[in-house]
Amino acid sequence: MNMSRIPLLIATRNAHKAREFARILPPHFELKTLADFPGAPDPEETGTTFAANAAIKAESISAVFPGLVVSDDSGICVDALGGMPGVYSARYAGTHGDDEANNRKMLVELAARPESDKPFTARYVCAISVAKAGRELACFIGTVEGQITLSPRGTGGFGYDPLFIPDGYLCTMAEISADEKNAISHRGEALKKFEQWLASAPEAVVE
Repeated sequence: MNMSRIPLLIATRNAHKAREFARILPPHFELKTLADFPGAPDPEETGTTFAANAAIKAESISAVFPGLVVSDDSGICVDALGGMPGVYSARYAGTHGDDEANNRKMLVELAARPESDKPFTARYVCAISVAKAGRELACFIGTVEGQITLSPRGTGGFGYDPLFIPDGYLCTMAEISADEKNAISHRGEALKKFEQWLASAPEAVVE
């Protein structure tokens, strides 16, 4: 496949996610986000899994805009909390995108757990859905395992990064560089799978 200048609409208004997509994907992608289209629909994420929510967004947006659309649904699953916040990660404390409130809520809940629950193992999960003309073409899952610290550290990243220590690290996701984070992250893994799929896809996929 000719990989030069592939238009790709990322179905998000989240500036943090958009920056990570731009850093992870190679320059032959011509990226736009929903921030470039203020009138774009805002589908309700009613799925019970990351993959379902990613598909809802990708299919809804691709039904309105031509070309390839990718959507990301991601979050953190903490074993001591029964897998929560999961698909509710972005709105765990009630207001969508309030990272500080979401982190505080998680810390309060984990502080109440018994010592036997420690370490607080967790994983970040990302589902990337690819759609065109209102139909999902593929979905890719990325994960990164780690544990939650009750002492937030670092100023980088977003979401639960100040609380999440990836396996093999002593520092949180918010303490490492953006490039290092993207190399090990759930989103980075899912997007690598997307790139591999697209490299072998028929020309008609990107036309």
